[in-house]
Amino acid sequence: MSHKVKARNNGGSAVGIESRGEIAFDIVVAIIGVLLILVCVYPIYYVVIASISRPLYVENGEVMFRPIMANLESYKEALKTPYLWASFGNSLFYTLFGVLVNMAFSTTMAYALSRPRLIFRKFFTLLAVFTMWFSAGIIPLYMTFRDFGLLDSRAAILFGFCINTYNMIILKSFFEQVPSSLEEAAFIDGASDFRIFTQIYLPLSKPALATVGLFYAVTRWNGYFWPMNLLTSDSKVPLQVLLKKLLVDRTANEMESAIITAESLSSQTTVIYALIILAIIPMIIVYPFIQKYFKSGLTIGANKG
Repeated sequence: MSHKVKARNNGGSAVGIESRGEIAFDIVVAIIGVLLILVCVYPIYYVVIASISRPLYVENGEVMFRPIMANLESYKEALKTPYLWASFGNSLFYTLFGVLVNMAFSTTMAYALSRPRLIFRKFFTLLAVFTMWFSAGIIPLYMTFRDFGLLDSRAAILFGFCINTYNMIILKSFFEQVPSSLEEAAFIDGASDFRIFTQIYLPLSKPALATVGLFYAVTRWNGYFWPMNLLTSDSKVPLQVLLKKLLVDRTANEMESAIITAESLSSQTTVIYALIILAIIPMIIVYPFIQKYFKSGLTIGANKG
């Protein structure tokens, strides 16, 4: 520290070198940040401009940075997709009620594991953490759903994945930060564990609840693997499964590009792009309302002691 101060007092040359180094570092960080933003944002931007461009230019790879002969015909065709509204409603159903199920199980388990007075607390915590690295596998899990008669059942989607261990650990860590004096005072006043949990811990945990709720909501909304394997009725599948089926149909239709002309206003490809945009709009709308809780929910839940 003294060496740095001395160097600054002798002619100022060291100060200039240090300032140039800091400026160069800031420029490099800014460039890396811009590149990361472009990598994340450009795919979404491309889907947007491709969805409103003439399909011939999309198929020829001419749509790169701006739409060509923009129109909304692909969106009009997307809204006519069979089972679109049913799938959209299913996604809302699985997301809304699924998040409620997730939060109910995750918060209660996190609260129990955060209490030092819980018998065999370390053992149960170890069992929960164990599932983050080891599981039976896809086929045994599918067979379990089958043996319980949950195939093609909405209950399988809602209750089959009711806890994510990582999210539960975030809540557990957050609950451990709540001052124990509040709980002790509530016990002295005769409050039960349920009352302490619902009237003290949950109201004080809004940032963590919003953060974990967002994680669960995004997972539920974007989930397609297990709904695709467990649900067979078209009237029950969510929007992501419908998009996957449309992509498979597009891949199977090898003659599609041959019938696209300069006058074509939409194609299966541009319709799929339009459906993708429609699918991500709900998450974009919801995120700003809980964004203020997001950072504090992660950082506070991660602090110990």
